[in-house]
Amino acid sequence: MFATFRTSLLLSASLLMTSAVAFTEPVPFKRAIELAIRNSTAMSAANADVGRLQAMYFEARDQYIPQVYFGSGLAYSFGFPLGEPSIFKVSSTSLLLNQAQREFIRAARSDLRAAGQSKEEKKGQVILETALSYSELDKNQASISILRQQEDAALKFESIEQQRIEGGVDPAIELTRARLNTARIRLRIAELVAGADTLRVRLSQLTGLPAREFETVTESIPRLPEVSQDEDLAVRAVTFSPAVKSAQELATAKLFQARGEHKQLYPAVDLVGQYARFTKYNNYDQYYKTFRRNNGAIGIEIRFPFLNKGQKDHSEAAYAEALRSRKEVEAAKEQVSTETLKLQRTIAQLSAARDVAKLEYQLAQNNTAAVQAKVDAGQANLRDQQQAQLDENDKYATLLDASYQLDKAQMQLLKQTGDLEKWALSVR
Repeated sequence: MFATFRTSLLLSASLLMTSAVAFTEPVPFKRAIELAIRNSTAMSAANADVGRLQAMYFEARDQYIPQVYFGSGLAYSFGFPLGEPSIFKVSSTSLLLNQAQREFIRAARSDLRAAGQSKEEKKGQVILETALSYSELDKNQASISILRQQEDAALKFESIEQQRIEGGVDPAIELTRARLNTARIRLRIAELVAGADTLRVRLSQLTGLPAREFETVTESIPRLPEVSQDEDLAVRAVTFSPAVKSAQELATAKLFQARGEHKQLYPAVDLVGQYARFTKYNNYDQYYKTFRRNNGAIGIEIRFPFLNKGQKDHSEAAYAEALRSRKEVEAAKEQVSTETLKLQRTIAQLSAARDVAKLEYQLAQNNTAAVQAKVDAGQANLRDQQQAQLDENDKYATLLDASYQLDKAQMQLLKQTGDLEKWALSVR
């Protein structure tokens, strides 16, 4: 991991950070991950989805619990009493035997499980985005420090060229080249500062911390595990994948929903009950010899669907939707398997690229030391020394970029295999 390479080298570079940063308390990697899991908008939305589907499951299940209504039917009448004027009335209905509703309950339960898996998928996305943003900001901060050193060296190089031109050693165009080099460094610094500011804003949105105060701690980033090219990580990723599990639960829910729509054509039995307290001022006691103020009824209502072509067509459409959902599960498995294998092989390439960048940086370090020895022996001038130092800094910046790209791919692979959260929250 690139944090290991630059820890000692950044001790001197960190002195070049601004005074505002010096008074800012850095945010450790694990702390940023924990805050993102708790405060990110995506996790809040996922929690709301789970709560909504849980309520819908309870709604489907509670259809078997009696629903009680209280009301009144007070009215004045004359002549023969019409209807049932009552002081108050209580009625109740509930499902007693309904095979379709049982399937709908199973469908709601599967939808709830799918939402839970979707929440896990979003949680992994939040952790990955936070980890990548944190690591990239850490890399940008290190690169900015190195470029500040390059800027100072380039300005000294300009001064040396000015002196050499005045002494008639170099042509005037060499000063233009030196100034162009300085301008390029300043452009790169501006790009990195803009990128760092954007990353701070995104990390602020994820964690809830102020963007201006967000500074990283290189040593707090956990070491990434080695990736084996022989292990079948694609199968492992498919087995773990919350996206695949969510698709499976959704397909199951669609199947239960289709069964429920089909069983709407089956007979159903409801439990019904009613109680009413009648009034006397409507002269019920004069018209009916056996008038009673308290009246009630309880029983069952049986429904036999006889002809409902529309419902049959609706159930067939639901079965077709269930079949489509099963195919989407297979597509999700294929996508996860392909992405995982691609990441596994990409890591091998990026690891080789990182090793090349590391060796080039080591050669640049050796070249700087050799030039310094020549300067001490009077065999080289300050211009040669400055050029060697600039080349060393360029190679180090390249090493930082190569290391970050490798880390990025490794984090993405950890998410695929289900090890990202454990790694991100590990104690360092």
